[in-house]
Amino acid sequence: MTLIASASIMKKLSSKNIVSPKGFKAAGLHCGLKHKKKDLAVLVSEVPASVAGVFTTNAVQAAPLKVTKEVVYTTKKMQAMIVNSGNANACTGKQGVKDAQTMQALMAEKLGIEANLVGVCSTGVIGEIMNMEPLTNGINQLEPKDNLESAIDFAQAILTTDTVMKNTSYSTVVDGKEIIIAGVAKGSGMIEPNMATMLGFITTDANIESDILQATLADITNMTFNAITVDGDTSTNDTVVVMANGLAGNETLTFDHPDWQNFFLTLKTVAQDLAKMIAKDGEGATKLIEVEVEGAISDEEGRKIAKTVVGSPLVKTAVFGCDANWGRIIAAVGYSGATVDPEKITIQIGGVTMVENGEPLPFPEDELIQILKMHEVKIYVSLGIGEGKGHAWGCDLTYDYVQINASYRS
Repeated sequence: MTLIASASIMKKLSSKNIVSPKGFKAAGLHCGLKHKKKDLAVLVSEVPASVAGVFTTNAVQAAPLKVTKEVVYTTKKMQAMIVNSGNANACTGKQGVKDAQTMQALMAEKLGIEANLVGVCSTGVIGEIMNMEPLTNGINQLEPKDNLESAIDFAQAILTTDTVMKNTSYSTVVDGKEIIIAGVAKGSGMIEPNMATMLGFITTDANIESDILQATLADITNMTFNAITVDGDTSTNDTVVVMANGLAGNETLTFDHPDWQNFFLTLKTVAQDLAKMIAKDGEGATKLIEVEVEGAISDEEGRKIAKTVVGSPLVKTAVFGCDANWGRIIAAVGYSGATVDPEKITIQIGGVTMVENGEPLPFPEDELIQILKMHEVKIYVSLGIGEGKGHAWGCDLTYDYVQINASYRS
């Protein structure tokens, strides 16, 4: 999947949302799974869309994943996604599967489409049987529309401990036609993807077959959603789905299409935006931490090192405490499992070099404290042994994280 080196045509759309691509509608409402907040949402395409999905690697997987995987991998088309928050429908046995299938069937009946075109996602507390009465009533009340208010309702209804909605969208050009790619996500805790307690939904009006879209999403996920961490926990419900309905009217996209790079880079940027928003909104977080690695023996090892550094509890607490403790960074590099030469490691925080070729350098402590007080902190690591690169994103670890998770069920 090599990209041709050429200028990409990509534009961020500040006023756009998940229903901005042609032919998409959404809705969200409060049905009663949660006390007051919106807790049920649906995303609908005017026509069956090509679909791709990536899912949690946790061996314990929630019932809705079984339903959605069948749509993604067998039907290979999706026209609607029904989502609830407040209950994960995970570790709920045969009843959980039955309830997920009921949600699928009810949504299909409401929309007048085949059940195997409907995906199901749930997020919330694990181990509780779903209360189907409010869900049934809520599904009957959902009225998808293609306006901003409906898109906001959808974005709000999928949230759990998130403090903000997570939306992004871009346009690009394929065959001289405008293609829009938009995304919305939720995720704040249990964020250690491959993947995390996160849900991500991406819509586009591009024309592309499901198999090509699936391979592309898997590739992009490794560089984006799988490059974030909050707390090292992997959830049971993690799902990212892309729906491409083809209504922009471009020629079918393939890896050899002359405008492939435009599509690939735009989809990657949407995914990266959502991933960074999730990391920044980590439970109790006050700072986004970005780790950039260069000079590794491969990109895979570069990503491994970056993920290890940003996931280190000691690095995360040092950033929270504005402590320029580069020893914690180099220790994480060392135990990452990647190939390293200690005498070639260079480390920077916020552009200030603290270690060069394995040797500590004097650095302005006061300046580093001010850098670490910023809402976004960048750590740079050079291994000096190859051409591999990697990026990862995470957040600081705070007192509030403990408080939030100590009382999650209550």
